[in-house]
Amino acid sequence: MQRDFIEHGGFGESLGNDVARLAAIVPTVVDLLGLFRAKGWPIIHTRECHLPDLSDCPPAKRDRGNPLLRIGEEGPMGRLLVRGSPGADFVPACAALPGEVVIDKPGKGMFWHTPVHDVLEQKGITHLVFAGVTTEVCVQTSMREANDRGFTCLLVEDATESYFPAFKAAAIEMITAQGAIVGWSTPLKTLAAAVG
Repeated sequence: MQRDFIEHGGFGESLGNDVARLAAIVPTVVDLLGLFRAKGWPIIHTRECHLPDLSDCPPAKRDRGNPLLRIGEEGPMGRLLVRGSPGADFVPACAALPGEVVIDKPGKGMFWHTPVHDVLEQKGITHLVFAGVTTEVCVQTSMREANDRGFTCLLVEDATESYFPAFKAAAIEMITAQGAIVGWSTPLKTLAAAVG
């Protein structure tokens, strides 16, 4: 739920995307965070961002596509997808609270070159609930990585979004196919009712 993907002037918009689609899920993500906080369940926030010298951003990632601005270049919210830049942080409504884990990740998935697996093991976590953007990129990659590591995964359908509606639908279909081969999905309302 980073500003660079959700707000005007960020990396997502530099790629020519309509960020309003992603901004629309902020209230649902806020409600999901509220549910977890009320239950006292651990929350792990992830941010895709890079070191200021871009040493953890391979050229294959930085040079792809035809954005108006590339990763590391100066935009309206600071350097795009660079740690410490305002755009690399969360939208204020979805900001981490004290005690919640924040993981900076240099890739799409939350496990590559991060301590997240160790954090999950230390906390004894076996089941993960996913939300965020974009469904078919960071969210799906993280779910697949988690599934490969033996975690049981659930995606909250209305707390995730893509710049492309068909991509979101396809990602959810792939995740849940064949008896939830990667994980299950549900709307937040159903999850909230199930956990009381």
